[in-house]
Amino acid sequence: MRLCIHIHLNFQFLSYNPNVSRATFPLTVSFVPLSQWNEIIELFRAAMPLRKHRCRFKSYERCFKASEAVDCLHELLGSNQNFGPEVTRSQTVKLLKKFLKNHVIEDIKGRWGKEDFQDDGHLYRFPPSSPLKPYPKKPSFGKEVIKFPDWNETKVGVSQEHIPVKSVTMNSEMWYKRHSIAIGEVPACKLVLRRELTQANIEEIWKSMTLSRLQKVLGLNSLDEVLDTKLVNSKHIVQNAYNVNKQGIVILEDKSKDLPHWILSAMKCLANWPSCSDLKQPTYSGFERDVFKTIVDYFGQMKEPLLTFNFFDIFVCVLGLLQKHSKAVEALQISCLLLPPENRRKLQLLVRMMARISFNQDLPPLSESVRTRTLMVQAFSRCILCSKDEMDLDELLAAKLVSFLMDNYQEILNVPSSLKSSIEEHVVHVQRVQIKYTGADTDATFPAPSFCHQISTDEFEYQRATGSQEPLAALLEEIAMNKEISVKDKKKKLKQFQKSYPEVYRERFPTPETEAVLFPEKSKQKPPILMWALKKPFQPFHRTRSFRM
Repeated sequence: MRLCIHIHLNFQFLSYNPNVSRATFPLTVSFVPLSQWNEIIELFRAAMPLRKHRCRFKSYERCFKASEAVDCLHELLGSNQNFGPEVTRSQTVKLLKKFLKNHVIEDIKGRWGKEDFQDDGHLYRFPPSSPLKPYPKKPSFGKEVIKFPDWNETKVGVSQEHIPVKSVTMNSEMWYKRHSIAIGEVPACKLVLRRELTQANIEEIWKSMTLSRLQKVLGLNSLDEVLDTKLVNSKHIVQNAYNVNKQGIVILEDKSKDLPHWILSAMKCLANWPSCSDLKQPTYSGFERDVFKTIVDYFGQMKEPLLTFNFFDIFVCVLGLLQKHSKAVEALQISCLLLPPENRRKLQLLVRMMARISFNQDLPPLSESVRTRTLMVQAFSRCILCSKDEMDLDELLAAKLVSFLMDNYQEILNVPSSLKSSIEEHVVHVQRVQIKYTGADTDATFPAPSFCHQISTDEFEYQRATGSQEPLAALLEEIAMNKEISVKDKKKKLKQFQKSYPEVYRERFPTPETEAVLFPEKSKQKPPILMWALKKPFQPFHRTRSFRM
């Protein structure tokens, strides 16, 4: 008995008889064989692009419009050898109606079966369960299992004529495949069914490909020198990539880890000054300074910076890329994805507030002696970046990074689109049915990502020098060439640098003469002797009366 799925379509099947042409052999059928049904579904699920759509003020992930499904399936059927370009769009719609009734697809609310499919803008998606029809099991006629004979070792007493071999019906498709392999047109291959990925599998793919991309952007052979990859939480990366609002700010699942309401109100007040719609109490002279001090005090009491102690070295390494703007932005985008969601949310809100305050000309000065932008950097640098063992130059490194964050926060604090799309494509590819050719153990299109491997001692020392010392050398050069700071402050900072990083300092200033070039000595002229400044003439010693006890 031949199994089939009844679909009332008028498809013209391609005959495999080379003596009969397509034009003279039209076939009108009312069914699709089970093997072709499953093949169409697999091709359709693999080729149908899934995107984010909006419907009635709500967004839906990984779905498609009905018209997009018709376009995709119509193109697949037209290029398939079993159907051909004669397939019409209306026939494709009828097939999609069968898909909806058999739960191959469902509408965006999970409905199927009784729903009607139309070529319009309604949204549909693929169900999580497999829509493929199972093949029937072959009945067993006995308990004995006939073993296939070993053609290389013929048993004694058994002739080739009595070997039980199952008869095979050779159709045109099987003959074509075997003939193509025999003459060398198509290499031998095997079909690898798609792999069902769990949430943990997807999270590990995100972690692996994210760290691999970060290593490539930083130009390092290994991340071991600047990052302990075991401390990177894959769940945090996925949450930071998908649990976001329209502005790209992280939405926390645990609301207790969010900023207090009164701090959020204070930050919103200064960021939107003077239009503070939720401000109920009247303002007074110096009100904005008191609000700013409240925010500074809250962030100043945190036990750990927002970029965390574990990721300090990776952010210092990014400082060496600030000359290459696009690379620095991408490196910071990826590095900020590694943060815990609550830290990333606080960083997004804080940096956005700092940038708005710096460019807000309507806001009164928050300090009489310091510019607003400089005040922002000085007030919040330490709560954003600092090392666990505080060094003298941590504040300089943090100030440099925070300034760059303020100038480019809209790009840096968003999820890198290229990384997200490449990971999603890789996940879909792993789940898709694949054809593996003989000798190809891995997939050449998407190699398995790897982000660490063993290196030699010389390579390790070179990476340590280039990975961590280059940004420090750039910072030292900036201090040495900065003409805006006074000579006294420059000498103080250079001494701090020499104490913290003597090797980097010795490489830039190997001798005292090279350091003295920065501070040319001024010629000291003695002041002229003034006649009126002379001391009084020597007066004779006056003998005083002594008292003896």
